[in-house]
Amino acid sequence: MTVQNAARKSFAELLADTRHSAVHLEMRDSYAVGDEAQEFEEFRRTGHVSLDPTARWWPGWLGTVREAVGRGVVMRRARIVSEPVTDYIRWEHASTPLNIGAGELVRWLPRRLAFDLALPGTDFWLFDERLVQFHNWTGAGDWHPEEPKVWSDDPAAVKLCADAFEQVWQRATPHEQFAV
Repeated sequence: MTVQNAARKSFAELLADTRHSAVHLEMRDSYAVGDEAQEFEEFRRTGHVSLDPTARWWPGWLGTVREAVGRGVVMRRARIVSEPVTDYIRWEHASTPLNIGAGELVRWLPRRLAFDLALPGTDFWLFDERLVQFHNWTGAGDWHPEEPKVWSDDPAAVKLCADAFEQVWQRATPHEQFAV
């Protein structure tokens, strides 16, 4: 697949092309992605998170994950977080059982344990160690309006991301053992 072809595909289509692994590294302490705003604000007000997998935007995501995992794709997500964690990270942690229930493996790494790691400058997805989807954020944590995602199949970029993810994964704590 060329990078130009990747740009024409949705995430679900990119994942459908994936045969073995999809890994996601998240490094921000908050995001302002619109489809999460209502649930996050509810959590901030009440401290409660709904774990209803049929609510709002979850069905599409969870279905995509279940389909990929069901055909043998290993999906791993690692989150590097500052301590003390932000309200957003507390909300993500509280809602992560939905990701795990769909088949994702999730780990957390305190930022203080990542100081000596060579990391890319932004979050990314890596598909089958062949294609990287970099996320381009505004300072406020929303998708960049001009170029929200950038794709690369450059072997050096793929290797950087694969190596970075594996180093984070090895140091990180499984979700069930990580307290916020």
